[in-house]
Amino acid sequence: MPFNVAHFLAEQATAQPMAPAVRAPLGRGRDGAIAYAERSFAELEAEASATAHYLAAQGVARGGRVLLMVRPGLDLIRIVFALFKLGAVPVVIDPGMGIQKFLRCVRHSRPDALVGIIPAIWIARCFRPSFRGVDIKIPVNHRFQNRIESFKNKGPYAVVDSAEDELAAVLFTSGSTGPAKGVCYAHGMFLAQVEAIRRQYGIEPGEVDLPMLPVFALFNPALGMCTVVPQMNPSRPATVDPARIVRAIQQNAVTNSFGSPALWTKIARYCEQTSITLPSIRRILMAGAPVPPALMAQMRSIIPNGDIHTPYGATEALPVTSISATEVLEQTAVRTQKGEGTCVGRALPDVRVRIIEPVDDAIASLDAVAVKATGGIGEIIVQGPSVTRGYDRLPGADADSKIADGARHWHRMSDMGWLDADGRLWFCGRKVERVLGPDGPMYTDCCEAIFNAHPKVYRSALIDLGGGRPGMVIEPEKGNFPRTWKARRQFEQSLAELGQQHAFTARIRHFFFEKRFPVDVRHNAKIHRLSLAQKYALK
Repeated sequence: MPFNVAHFLAEQATAQPMAPAVRAPLGRGRDGAIAYAERSFAELEAEASATAHYLAAQGVARGGRVLLMVRPGLDLIRIVFALFKLGAVPVVIDPGMGIQKFLRCVRHSRPDALVGIIPAIWIARCFRPSFRGVDIKIPVNHRFQNRIESFKNKGPYAVVDSAEDELAAVLFTSGSTGPAKGVCYAHGMFLAQVEAIRRQYGIEPGEVDLPMLPVFALFNPALGMCTVVPQMNPSRPATVDPARIVRAIQQNAVTNSFGSPALWTKIARYCEQTSITLPSIRRILMAGAPVPPALMAQMRSIIPNGDIHTPYGATEALPVTSISATEVLEQTAVRTQKGEGTCVGRALPDVRVRIIEPVDDAIASLDAVAVKATGGIGEIIVQGPSVTRGYDRLPGADADSKIADGARHWHRMSDMGWLDADGRLWFCGRKVERVLGPDGPMYTDCCEAIFNAHPKVYRSALIDLGGGRPGMVIEPEKGNFPRTWKARRQFEQSLAELGQQHAFTARIRHFFFEKRFPVDVRHNAKIHRLSLAQKYALK
């Protein structure tokens, strides 16, 4: 059985050679229409093969680590598939994390080669110590395009016969609650992810996808979907112009799209303001942070022929569970609003989920865990073919996050949650962000749901003010930030009254206001609660 996902591109090039595989924006015409550079599956396969021939001629070889610093779109897709064909290992790091954090990741991953845009080549020259060992530097410019054209006459590049457990890529976490870590993806895991996504969401060849997280574009050639590259800054996704996203969906009859709740909130508000619906959409995948039921309800009228799905997972394990907006709004939303957590659905086939008594130290064996009863909140652990086996050269992190189970292992998600009687997983918040007070633990997702119901609250963040004393930081809806002492006192009083309605939020007596929360670089949706806690800690 071929485990290298590069085989899928060649299969699609045979099955639907003339069907569009990638549409990358070139600009906009006078009428506002987006102009695209388009490649069919046959053309994309030919360019990926030519790129593989060229990279091999430059010294890139099987097992070699290649740091990718290219913009999302056509270049990223064809270069990644070229590297897969070669059996080389792409290393992907979020550029938005800041230069020092980025360089730390580069030093740790120790790449052999760099393939990147011209500014990336200059970064490698200016910060030479961090790029020590990078003997091959390949600029992606006009000469690169010309070289690819010249290598097309060499024909198809034979995909290497990768083993199931052979390293396929190193993808770095966003570092939202700690230093970013390189996650080792094996070829078998990529294959398991593709098959899981195909089965779970009923994706069919010929569909059109608008992925607002660049890495998701890499699955599309394997799924037979056309990738429409969105006009947005991948380093700052929340700054996206929703009008451009909507125009791309309309112009390309997009059927599928992935994005964070922060992105879809902007798009939903734009569509409501302009009375726009998106009838071509069959499904929207929202992830990166818990999805508010109110956003799901808002989107239902915008996508009359589709549904919203919220997959739960992490860079280390994706996807784990999934739930549709239909099930949320009809069954679980009312419980979320009462503070029971966010239901993220049932485990996908072949994935196992357990809730264990939380432990701060490493857990060597599954025999050492205490499994929580149904309904009991604890630490979430998962096991399955789409779960990574370890981090890149971080034995300490492996020990902290993996639990041995014979020949298999479980991954500790670092999240808190519980399982209901129907086998559905409920997310309660990050383990490190819970507030451990004398009266018991308080969980972010449970407590914040109470205050998010306030009409003037856009979102909220539970924080530890020190010694287990809870506080709540509020990001008000636009135009509702309290600008006077009186307005602040009135806002605080209304929040306190809301909190007093529930026993688990009645302890919260300190409220703070932020015009804009600090969030993660990948989705611009995960709140940096720990930095807020440092800012407002009571001395």
